[in-house]
Amino acid sequence: MSDYVLLTDSSADLTDKLMREMGVEVLPLSFTIKGKTLFNYPDNREMSAKAFYRLLREGEMATTSAVNISDFTEKMEPLLQAGKDVLVLAFSSALSATCHSAQIAAQELGEKYPERKVYVVDTLCASLGQGLLLWHAAQHKARGESIEAVRDWVEANKLHLCHWFTVDDLHFLKRGGRVSAATAVLGTMLSIKPVMHVDDEGRLVKVGTARGRSASLKALVDHMAETALDPAEQIVFISHGDCEADAQKVADDVKIRLGVKTVLLGNVGPVIGAHSGPGTVALFFLGSRR
Repeated sequence: MSDYVLLTDSSADLTDKLMREMGVEVLPLSFTIKGKTLFNYPDNREMSAKAFYRLLREGEMATTSAVNISDFTEKMEPLLQAGKDVLVLAFSSALSATCHSAQIAAQELGEKYPERKVYVVDTLCASLGQGLLLWHAAQHKARGESIEAVRDWVEANKLHLCHWFTVDDLHFLKRGGRVSAATAVLGTMLSIKPVMHVDDEGRLVKVGTARGRSASLKALVDHMAETALDPAEQIVFISHGDCEADAQKVADDVKIRLGVKTVLLGNVGPVIGAHSGPGTVALFFLGSRR
């Protein structure tokens, strides 16, 4: 069986420690804040999540940009030259051009190195949803499955990777065109929180609303209760925008209500956080449908 490497971009939001334990190569995405362009490495070497969200709370704006083709080429070519094949699990194509860049780089490198295999999966996932899919892929790889077997498992299961999230400040979604200005103003006045998910096309979609923060957090677990596949036997990921106490409430809730044993909490990185803002809480699990 050929030797191969799992490669992803940093929007997967997994920690540096976990990425290294899984043997995953990571291409950092960039973000710009206060006039400086920084890279979102998993070890947060250029800016911590806490510092990033502090700046957002102080009124700073952040923008993001996709990885370009040459970035992927420069990351993948040394791996191919070393005799390794590459399986890329990329950020949802509905949210970023990153996946398209990976696909073009893979096609060009495949022609240059015809003896090697380079596959790209459009995960249709984001943040720790992408991270959880990657985690499962790494478990399959660790069991000795081939690059094709892991690729096929990811393709077959990516639409079972459920993303449910809520935000605390609607104005960040307004800036990204996810809600109207009127909705943001009225929602803020009435403490109405959106309940959103990532759909089968990998887009952020508003599904409902909840009155108040506690109700919106409970709604995430309600949705999990409807679709989760054997929740007591699966690992669940929860990401947050510098609001760990709220994320922990959701973690406690899924343990008590659904019997979940293992929950991993992590930060919403700056690539997603620039658009969702501080106070975001997102719940990720395997379900019968998204």
